[in-house]
Amino acid sequence: MRLRLASVAVAWGVCSALAACRVTAPGRAESDLAEWTKKNITVRGKGTRNPLPDTAQTRRDGKEAFDHYCFVCHGLDGQNTGVPFAAGLSPPVPSLASKQVQSYTDGQLQWIIENGIAPSGMPASHGILNNEETWSIVVYLRHLPAAGSLGEPRVYSGEENDDAQK
Repeated sequence: MRLRLASVAVAWGVCSALAACRVTAPGRAESDLAEWTKKNITVRGKGTRNPLPDTAQTRRDGKEAFDHYCFVCHGLDGQNTGVPFAAGLSPPVPSLASKQVQSYTDGQLQWIIENGIAPSGMPASHGILNNEETWSIVVYLRHLPAAGSLGEPRVYSGEENDDAQK
């Protein structure tokens, strides 16, 4: 195990050093290495089960929590619709409907929401969202609407916030 971790660390260092000179989209090898590292070393919670039932109410609660915390980076639909910087980040903001994201276990998704992912732009929600909110978001993520079906966040559309007008 130590040899595997050392090999991953060396490979990660070489990739990072080569990419440090300029900002570009990650290549296939860098993406594959980062994904392997996340799934096998960084992200915990693989065996943790979601304590909340997969019900319509839990999905509504998850959407509400998602709409308060996640939409700015992931769009209203979880698929980056209308988020102008999503594809330009390195690494890009993933579509939460992607096979890559959906292949995480519920426990891993909850861990990611709670702890974030360094060095990506995914922030930790610890202390912001409570345990029930993070688990309900996980349930919601398993039932995302069609891409573009909810439009784009008003914060990026140029429309004024209705609350600010009152």
